[in-house]
Amino acid sequence: MIGLFKVKEKQREQAQNASRGGGGGASVKKQSAGELRLHKDISELNLPSSCTISFPNGKDDLMNFEVSIKPDDGYYHNGTFAFTFQVSPVYPHEAPKVKCKTKVYHPNIDLEGNVCLNILREDWKPVLNINTVIYGLFHLFTEPNSEDPLNHEAAQVLRDNPKLFETNVRRAMTGGYVGQTFFPRCI
Repeated sequence: MIGLFKVKEKQREQAQNASRGGGGGASVKKQSAGELRLHKDISELNLPSSCTISFPNGKDDLMNFEVSIKPDDGYYHNGTFAFTFQVSPVYPHEAPKVKCKTKVYHPNIDLEGNVCLNILREDWKPVLNINTVIYGLFHLFTEPNSEDPLNHEAAQVLRDNPKLFETNVRRAMTGGYVGQTFFPRCI
């Protein structure tokens, strides 16, 4: 929280210097409420050790970041899965847009990287935060949900033949074909 006050204080100083002509004409970008809330969420992150966050566009672009998840249990044990997050300026009133960059054989993630997670859709509420979303994604890898699928074929195999599902996940993660679809290595 203290970090937020420092940011606002620095912005005020820069604005005052610019208005006095002492800032070299540099303008101060006013942060949206969404940026301020996201800054707070990120400063309070409490991620599992198997999750990391990075900012490929630098620290000045908090609204676009990546999260890497390496499950330590379940079907996806030891795989590494990258997700992109795009956060709207009206966050937290709108859920972040999340895509899986890693092609994965999963009932709740389609081959284009779309993620089926209820809190990213109809169950999103402004009291939820980035930490909640990351834990939700982590949970998808420890407990895939065949009842609300995006990849219907994977969901059916999980429901009807969990052993075959496990074989398909391992084949996909080690870099191979499942049916007609090739999956790059992610383990």
